[in-house]
Amino acid sequence: QVQLVESGGGLVQPGESLRLSCAASGMIFSMYAMGWYRQAPGKAREFVASIGGGGRTNYAQSMKGRFTISRDNAKNTVYLQMISLKPEDTAVYYCNIPQLGKWGQGTQVTVSS
Repeated sequence: QVQLVESGGGLVQPGESLRLSCAASGMIFSMYAMGWYRQAPGKAREFVASIGGGGRTNYAQSMKGRFTISRDNAKNTVYLQMISLKPEDTAVYYCNIPQLGKWGQGTQVTVSS
């Protein structure tokens, strides 16, 4: 059974950084691309970034330069490093496996002074 468990969310002040993690199980992790999405209150879920099994990355235009996606295939984990956080980054962040349509439960990120 494929499972995704996100962690690392929390409350931070504007300008601070945060690293999210998503641990996968029940699959051959290195074979699959992984993605991060987010959903702010009252808004649709939006794409943040993705990374292929070989490490090729793709970002939403508005996230480039502040967000970095990476993966550690030995640990079955994908990361999202976020810097210079803004209040508008406040959202629940989800990881997913596009090929399997599998989602994690999400982790809340709140950026507020």
